[in-house]
Amino acid sequence: TRLFALPQETLVGKYGEGTKLIYELQDQGGELLALRYDLTVPFARYLAMNKVNNMKRYHVAKVYRRDNPATTRGRYREFYQCDFDIAGQFDPMIPDAECLKIVHEILSDLQLGDFVIKVNDRRILNGVFAVCGVPESKFIPACSTVDKLDKMPWEEVRSEMVGEKGLSPEAADRIGEYVQLHGGLDLIERLLQDPKLSQNKLAKEGLGDMKLLFEYLTLFGITGKISFDLSLARGLDYYTGVIFEAVLLQQENEHVEEPVSVGSVAGGGRYDGLVGMFDPKGRKVPCVGVSIGIERIFSILEQRLEASGEKLRTTETQVLVATPQKHLLAARLKLISELWDAGIKAEMLYKKDPKLLKQLQYCEDTGIPLAAIVGEQELADGVVKLRDVATRKEVRM
Repeated sequence: TRLFALPQETLVGKYGEGTKLIYELQDQGGELLALRYDLTVPFARYLAMNKVNNMKRYHVAKVYRRDNPATTRGRYREFYQCDFDIAGQFDPMIPDAECLKIVHEILSDLQLGDFVIKVNDRRILNGVFAVCGVPESKFIPACSTVDKLDKMPWEEVRSEMVGEKGLSPEAADRIGEYVQLHGGLDLIERLLQDPKLSQNKLAKEGLGDMKLLFEYLTLFGITGKISFDLSLARGLDYYTGVIFEAVLLQQENEHVEEPVSVGSVAGGGRYDGLVGMFDPKGRKVPCVGVSIGIERIFSILEQRLEASGEKLRTTETQVLVATPQKHLLAARLKLISELWDAGIKAEMLYKKDPKLLKQLQYCEDTGIPLAAIVGEQELADGVVKLRDVATRKEVRM
């Protein structure tokens, strides 16, 4: 557990409403610890502790959340994330654009079907709240409610804002005019001309950067899958600028009655203040990063394989060493040892006298393409019979 456990105060206060999902470990010999909730906060802590100002890294590891599991949707309490982060002081939006390019490339290469990457900026959102008359103390609660717009209609979001979060109905209506907008460069231009928003310093900065980001994304040739979406809020407190989330639009196999909605498969953004929280002198290191939900993606791939009846090959084994008669374990062990020493990926069944049919069936089940067969005749002739499992052709060598 020590590998994943951090002092509780390291995690608390970084995740907004997510804090209630932190896995706390009750008193561990006098220490209050918690399991890591993501890979971003530990990364920021690492940069601060080691005084690193400049770093580009990826990290695949487990994280933990006291969530309600929904395994069909790839939602677990213990799951893998793959993070990619760029830390350092650079010119605006260049690393941010690269992070989006990487998400686009990964989701395209995995062929998961149609997807969209929603992009917004915390500063634009805060500007919207300010011009709509939301007091600053209510920005974060309002933010986490707006973030639910992809799961529930505006009417429900509005009533939660007014009923639970204590916003005035007028403010909620004004917010509604903005957060239901989405588009591209044209929308950014329109908002830059908006009489209320353009007066707000934060929103103006955010929109200026968003325009720059879209120019870079156009050069990368990926704007077709990117949507500037004012409802995107991402519930985490540590974001300071650009935020993004990749969403799968629908399952490819249309003949399934209910397309399985897995929602978000990747998310990220800019968190320029997080490293400073861990630095004794408050030294800041600007960072931008992305996190990809591995189990989420696996659950989609598994459902697609199941629907298509395809078999996924889970091994790289090139050859199975097999014997057709009894009492030939020694011949198999000697041959497999030679193959291993030659750098060939080989396997054998862990039985003294397996039946040949069973060994060949194992090849078919796991997709091993070749079987190297040594029987008494082969041993006497000093040869090995190599069988192509799919075509059943054999050659002696």
